[in-house]
Amino acid sequence: MNTALLLLEIQNDYFPNGRIPLERSMEASQQAQFALHAYREKKLPVIHIQHISTQPNAANLLPCTKGAEFHAHVHPLKNETIIKKHYPNSFKDTSLLNHLIKNQINHLVIGGMMTHLTIDATVRAAYDLGFTCTVLHDACAARQLEFNQTPINAQQVQNAFLAALQYNYAMVMSTEDFLRKIGMRSALAATA
Repeated sequence: MNTALLLLEIQNDYFPNGRIPLERSMEASQQAQFALHAYREKKLPVIHIQHISTQPNAANLLPCTKGAEFHAHVHPLKNETIIKKHYPNSFKDTSLLNHLIKNQINHLVIGGMMTHLTIDATVRAAYDLGFTCTVLHDACAARQLEFNQTPINAQQVQNAFLAALQYNYAMVMSTEDFLRKIGMRSALAATA
């Protein structure tokens, strides 16, 4: 199975002092950093997905702003692929599918921001396109939502979306368990 690490929207606006901070974004980015170091150590493919808002009334992830830049924990190297997107689904109107097919990748290991939006939309699309997915639950972050005037705290949002994905769409596991499973425990320990 050919695998790639797919890091979704780990951008400055989702962190403290950003325009739309997510709960536990710093902790999630540190777990994503562990996975990133492991993939780099093994010279496995890494794909960074960057959301750039194009809506006229957008308030965050605006073009040419510090908020749209990648967070320092996962800043791409020159040889790593960066794909820009404008929708929650990372496949919609992007080169992601062609890139994966060209590189014969069939397994995506996914972490990043907006579990309830980008992670959910991308994992479901990947599954529908025939990819096997692993979601690193502690390398993802969500925010509080509201439904019918009832607030839903960020941890409940995170748990609900991950629970829905784990049945059919993805294997959901911690970064440490994933790295141990594929024999990359040393990379996790080295970056801790």
